[in-house]
Amino acid sequence: MSEYEATGTDRVVMRDIRKRYGMVDALRGANLRVGAGEVVGLVGDNAAGKSTLMKVLAGTVVPDSGQIVFDGREVSFATPRDARELGIEMVYQDLALCDDIDVAGNLFLGREPRRAGGLLLDIQRMHRDARRQLDALNIRIPLTDIPVGGLSGGQRQAVAIARAVTFGPKLLILDEPTAALAVAEVETVLELIKTVSSQGVSVILITHRLQDLFRVCDRLCVMYEGTLRADLDARSTSLERLVSEIVAHDQPEGARS
Repeated sequence: MSEYEATGTDRVVMRDIRKRYGMVDALRGANLRVGAGEVVGLVGDNAAGKSTLMKVLAGTVVPDSGQIVFDGREVSFATPRDARELGIEMVYQDLALCDDIDVAGNLFLGREPRRAGGLLLDIQRMHRDARRQLDALNIRIPLTDIPVGGLSGGQRQAVAIARAVTFGPKLLILDEPTAALAVAEVETVLELIKTVSSQGVSVILITHRLQDLFRVCDRLCVMYEGTLRADLDARSTSLERLVSEIVAHDQPEGARS
């Protein structure tokens, strides 16, 4: 069986994904496999195709060709809603939070609980559910009525991840979640990734902070010029090996373990 044939333990398998923008081949037959509850680090130089591949998986980019198998069933996405309905959530680098709205309001923005009759918001329930969600993820934000704009960078990132988790995802994609964070805030986000994955959620982590990958990832997938260059076991791979795979342009294409 090919490494990229779907099995019963896979959450998602992407096979031979291609996307062309004018004269530029953003994806040239990219492959990716993520198991249920697995954390996979997706790395590569700028313009390697990481973000485009993840946008295909999140439904914001429609590929020209290729196959996506999710939970054993071949699927296709025309919109982000299609991906969300299957349990795929992506937290983008800009977080998409509303600074003037409090923590609870951001967690449930657009799907706020309402009182009987559906006309009035159930504010108490919203804050109670927000508190429960934060506690379940071990997120240390003392109050849920604090405007998000007043939080630290790490706390804002935690709120963005918690918001995605409230949708009950099976797969969570994180785009540079530790960029521009202080050391203590990075620790908060990494612990949150461990907590989410321990609850059975598969996680794909895009980051340039390579040292973080070895803290939380099971596998490391290296992309180069729109293809998968290497698929590595994080437990037996060194930082030096990972860097060499990212920069070794003269090596033949194709995934290597």
